[in-house]
Amino acid sequence: MSDADAPDAEGDASTEIERLDREYVFGTWSYQKEVSPTEVTGAEGVRFTDARGNEYLDLSGQLMCSNLGHSADAVADAIAEQAQEGAYFAPGFTTEARARLGEKLAAVTPGDLSKTFFSTSGTEAIEAAIKMARLYTGKHKIVSRYRSYHGATYGSISVTGDPRRLPAEPGIPGAIKAPDPYDYGSTLDPMESVEYIDEMLMLEGDTVAAVLVEPIVGSNGILVPPDDYLPRLKEIAHDHDTLLICDEVMSGFGRTGEWFGCDVFDVTPDIMTMAKGLSGAYAPLGATIVSDDVAEHFEDNMLVHGHTYAGHPVTVAAGLAAVETYERENLVEHAGEVGDYLGTRLDELAEDHPSVGDVRGVGLFRGIELTKRADERVPFGHREDKLSTGTTVVDEVTQDAYERGVYVASMINTLIIAPPLTITESDVDEAVAVLDEALAVSDEAMEE
Repeated sequence: MSDADAPDAEGDASTEIERLDREYVFGTWSYQKEVSPTEVTGAEGVRFTDARGNEYLDLSGQLMCSNLGHSADAVADAIAEQAQEGAYFAPGFTTEARARLGEKLAAVTPGDLSKTFFSTSGTEAIEAAIKMARLYTGKHKIVSRYRSYHGATYGSISVTGDPRRLPAEPGIPGAIKAPDPYDYGSTLDPMESVEYIDEMLMLEGDTVAAVLVEPIVGSNGILVPPDDYLPRLKEIAHDHDTLLICDEVMSGFGRTGEWFGCDVFDVTPDIMTMAKGLSGAYAPLGATIVSDDVAEHFEDNMLVHGHTYAGHPVTVAAGLAAVETYERENLVEHAGEVGDYLGTRLDELAEDHPSVGDVRGVGLFRGIELTKRADERVPFGHREDKLSTGTTVVDEVTQDAYERGVYVASMINTLIIAPPLTITESDVDEAVAVLDEALAVSDEAMEE
């Protein structure tokens, strides 16, 4: 044990870097007294290493964003090369990487999505989408869903359904929430919930600019709608002269075994947002791509939006190299194949653990929801837990897995399994073996 790792008089075993970070840097979405950062010193493939030499299998791709894993050398090289050639130019200039990434996104996204605004995060991509929808339609309301997360800035948190929006309210005007296609935990059948949105749009009159959804809900539980849901939702939106915005920040770039979540349902939205996997998390990059009709509108109508780092040369260079890597290494197809294997292994795991109430997902985008009772849904974690202090049984399960060498994120009552697309079947077997041990924690905590 080094001096940096030695406990102090109060038993603090933090490294120097962890102590400095704890003192001078805010932790996100947390009571600061509970923040305890872990110093990471290296990463390779689907694994990362902490300052104590412990290695972890990254079963959640950090925050569901490290789609390329931690060894995408082509992306790292592109970042370095662009930084040397020219690290920054104002948005009125362009670079080869920005132009070619725009062209590439028009090719890999579905249908007639064709023109992109580049930003630096998913939340900024949503902000741009909200503005574009309002400017294009001349209407101001945005219908989104209760079990959703769209970002932390003022507009995006307003259209978020996740309870973390509550302390930020009142939000922007015109943000309206709808029910979700949540077969396991809602009073509405999934297809009833989409017809409910039809009635909402009728009752709101001609005031709704867009319906905003995650094709597959991410951090609020990995909610996969029925096959007919998204096509019907697009039909409903267009019947009311309303746009459909798909938030692909988490479900995009191979995560589902298709390029995008909406591809699973063969639907092209009017506007799509993306980030995370767009650069494989190698650089902070977001994007908002629109259909030909929406793009054409802004030829003669001002796009009242922009910021200093729009199309930042280094980030778009990372994005172009990332998309080229997905193509060159056939990672989208690989994610579909290994994702099927992952789904089978998780189903087997559920059979051995009564605390597993539901397993759902597609590709390498899976969720394990826990229950206190085997015969009915009684969650260990609740929505209000996102705003409370302390830990839950779900937290204890993830901590047990972490201590056994597997990092898995949890949100409310669900373990979020979204590993890098480079994961292998043997990696899956290793992770499932650890989850098999960790789920004993929730099994023992069940009610009789």
